[in-house]
Formats: sequence, C-alpha cells, structure tokens
Amino acid sequence: MKPTKIKSIAEFHKLFDMPKPEHPLIAVVDYAVLAASKKRSEVSATIADYYSISVKRGLTEKMRYGQQEYDFDEGIMYFMAPGQVLHATPPGNGTTQPSGWILLIHPDFLWNTPLAKRIRQYEFFDYSVNEALFLSDKEEAILNNIIQNIKQEYHSNIDRFSQNIIISQIETLLNYAERFYQRQFITRKITNHQILSRLEELLNDYFNSSDLVVKGLPSVQYIAENLHVSPTYLRSLLKVLTGQNTQQHIHDKLIEKAKEKLSTTSLSVSEIAYELGFEHSQSFSKLFKTKTKVSPSEFRDSFN
Repeated sequence: MKPTKIKSIAEFHKLFDMPKPEHPLIAVVDYAVLAASKKRSEVSATIADYYSISVKRGLTEKMRYGQQEYDFDEGIMYFMAPGQVLHATPPGNGTTQPSGWILLIHPDFLWNTPLAKRIRQYEFFDYSVNEALFLSDKEEAILNNIIQNIKQEYHSNIDRFSQNIIISQIETLLNYAERFYQRQFITRKITNHQILSRLEELLNDYFNSSDLVVKGLPSVQYIAENLHVSPTYLRSLLKVLTGQNTQQHIHDKLIEKAKEKLSTTSLSVSEIAYELGFEHSQSFSKLFKTKTKVSPSEFRDSFN
C-alpha cells in the first residue's frame, strides 16, 4: 500500500481526528490519544514533511525495533526526518496502556536559526526505526521535562522570545539523545559485540570468496545490509566501540589479506591486486602505502 503523505502538522492532527494544533509549525502529541484513534488502524505507512521525535511506552502495535532482547524496556525513542517512511501494523490487543509523546517540528519553524543547518548533523535522524534508543527511567524523565518546557512555551502567548526559547529546548533534547545513544552503544555489550563478531565473519567470508574478484571491495551499504542495520548506525556504533568507521574496517581486512599474500605467495603485486578486487595495481599500491607507510614491494622485501 502506498504511504500516506502528510504535508503539515495540521494534516497529521486531522488524519487522526485530533483537535487542531495550537501552533502550525510545532506540536507535542499525546501518544495515548493517537493510539486510541480509530483511524490509527487504517494507516499502515506514513511519509511526512516534518521532523518527528517520539518516546513511547506500552506499544499496542508491532513496529520493527530489531530482533534481540532489549536491556532497556521502559521508554523507546526514535527519530524521523522529513521524507522518511514509517511502517506500522494495525494495533494488537495488548493490555498495557500506551503512553508517551511525539514532538512534531516543521522545517519552517527552524528557518533563520543555526539549528536549521545543524539538525541533520545528528546522525540518529538517519538511523532505521529498528535502531531505536532505549531509555532508562532517569533518562526518560530528563526528556519529559524538556518536552513539558516546550509545550508550556508554545501554549503561552507567543512573543519575540518564543522561537529562540523553543529552539534551545529542542537542541537540549537532541544533545541528550546523542549522549544516550553513546551510552547505549557501550552498555548493550552483548548485542554490539555480536555485531562486531558478525562483521568480522562477514569480511572473512567475503575476502575468502570469489566475490572479491568479481565484485571488488565490499561497499559500506553491502556490509550494513548484511548486518541488518543502517550504514549510519553501523558507522556510529563502530566509531564508539573501535574508533574506526566501516570503511576503515574494510580496508584493515584488505591490508591483512594483502600482507598474507605478499609474505606467503610468489604472486606479483599486480596479481595480488587483481585477487583483491582492484582493476589497477597502482590503486592497490597507493592504498597499501597509505595504510602501512611502505609499498607492497618494500613490505615483501622486508622478509628477505
């Protein structure tokens, strides 16, 4: 089914039979009210023209948040940027009462502020919904207080200070979310270590197969798809856990295989470059020297 296009916050409220928003460009929606809407089961996918930041509890609908068990099961937070698609199945018959909030921010609200350019620098807007942020009670309380400040500000009489005050609250919210994601990368050790192990296994299998010659070096997109995470999330995770991004891990495996071939075979540098997926041996030699500070020939000569 084609996603339902939502162009404004007012359209969002109308779609789910909620009262008109008090501000046309920013709103905090009570998730319990949204979940109770009869229209909720009629909309399986949406694509919106605004930013959406959500914290939800007691989900009555099944949404893809990954396959592993979660070590934080209180609040689930995720982020959507304009133009992204959110899929959800019809609500189930759970007994837990849904709660939480959804902050909707139209890009027009950010015009002429530093946040207009900076907001997409927060990488979690490019994470998939199955890479949600899992919050402790303390973390959720911090975010709830910020949301209350935003609601109070746009519910009050709007003056020339209102936008700047709300923008500063949004920035504080995003900065806390960034901190909490860093915490999640570190504390969800079992899951994250599984990703590192699977990454190593995936690279080993690829570099030991004919794919290297036929397809060349694996792309970051290929690695992420096979690990069932988004490229942006994988890069962020690896940066925290190993200090390197995905491309650097691919190159490290390449150099490891190159050193193995240079030291244990009599293949020429050109032949080794070909077996490692390079069309031109010069490109291989340049990368090898960049990574090791010596040329492939100099590395081989060091064993003689």
